[in-house]
Amino acid sequence: VQLQASGGGLVQPGGSLRLSCAVSVTVRRLDWYRQAPGKQRELVGTIESGGVTNYADSVKGRFTIYGDNFKMTVYLQMNSLKPEDTAVYYCHIPPSFWGQGTQVTVSS
Repeated sequence: VQLQASGGGLVQPGGSLRLSCAVSVTVRRLDWYRQAPGKQRELVGTIESGGVTNYADSVKGRFTIYGDNFKMTVYLQMNSLKPEDTAVYYCHIPPSFWGQGTQVTVSS
């Protein structure tokens, strides 16, 4: 199983970014996590087969996870970004498959 996250960058507060996670196999569930400097890795949201999604309270209403089965890619659309969203973002397939992280920095 291989995962490749991409799409991070520098964005101003209030801006948007879309992260991508390309997967090498069909999955039933994929998680997005993030880890800010000096903090524990935290779950941002999940998507399961059928398109069911769940989000952390801190991103609910601003972030959206969706998949493109043809491209075997899962996206994390992030809107209304805040400085506290700054972190390295990872995609994860339970129980133990992690992609390399992609840095998101929200700053003016």
